[in-house]
Amino acid sequence: MPISLVTGAAGFIGSHVVDSLLADGHQVVALDDLSGGFADNVNPHAIFIEASCTDHLKLAHIFNEYKFDYVFHLAAYAAEGLSHFIKRFNYTNNVIGSVNLINEAVKHDIKRFIFTSSIAVYGRNQLPMREELIPSPEDSYGIAKYSVELELKASHEMFGLDYVIFRPHNVYGERQNTGDKYRNVIGIFMNQILAGEPLTLFGDGEQKRAFSYIADVAPIVAKSATHNDARNEIFNVGADIVYTVNQLAKAVMEAMGSTAPLNYLPARNEVVNAWSDHAKVHKVFGAPNEISLADGLKRMADWVKKAGVRQSKPFEGIEIEKNLPPSWKGQLKD
Repeated sequence: MPISLVTGAAGFIGSHVVDSLLADGHQVVALDDLSGGFADNVNPHAIFIEASCTDHLKLAHIFNEYKFDYVFHLAAYAAEGLSHFIKRFNYTNNVIGSVNLINEAVKHDIKRFIFTSSIAVYGRNQLPMREELIPSPEDSYGIAKYSVELELKASHEMFGLDYVIFRPHNVYGERQNTGDKYRNVIGIFMNQILAGEPLTLFGDGEQKRAFSYIADVAPIVAKSATHNDARNEIFNVGADIVYTVNQLAKAVMEAMGSTAPLNYLPARNEVVNAWSDHAKVHKVFGAPNEISLADGLKRMADWVKKAGVRQSKPFEGIEIEKNLPPSWKGQLKD
């Protein structure tokens, strides 16, 4: 039985990857520091360890204790817009934490290192974004993700560490942290509806995105560990149909069976339109029976109504206040 380490395992995508690995016959060690995830997200059949990827001594101990075959690295603080203002935090968690894992993977001859990057690496590139494009990230989060991609390529060439890189985008579904005020627009909208608040949109709401249901993403990530054609490849993964944020707001209200006023806030400095091409991942893994946005939102809405309103602590440790969106200033602590 293969043994796999999953980081970020109490988080949204990570917990679903754990489920898929267990279903595929892996023994799973689930690692999370619970800074953004919830312990009850972790499948009880996994071995749960509360720890941070930034703790290299703890990681060394864990790798010595368990003889891992595969590493699935999903732990990250994935707030693109906020990352401009928390650079030190961003790079410590998203780069140094990743390097700590890569070091241990090399030392322990891990068979394959699976990393979830982001389409944030592309920046304002031509649409749809394809894997052969040269990345040009525009925010600190995207820069961090791309640097880890480059490190994995360098570690493969120097040490023979095999890898698979996924660039997902706007993934949603059950177990998402709807209390996070800075990322995951669908969760934010649903939480605002439950709380009886208006839906907040930045700019005119005409930004375009594709929104990916978790069941179309997590199983592919899990299967990549042993898929021969995935070895040392990069894949975009997610949905193909594009929506504006205005259209999304309407669809979320329909799924929740409720209406809410729309509160348009000043536009943020962000990539306006972002979606990717998935021909490569479909060729290797097969085209999924993609779940429609309406069906996916309904499934998530049913779960959200049971989970109720979630509250997240204000982000502590803002590093730069210059040009911080006004709507965030009251939510952040120095």
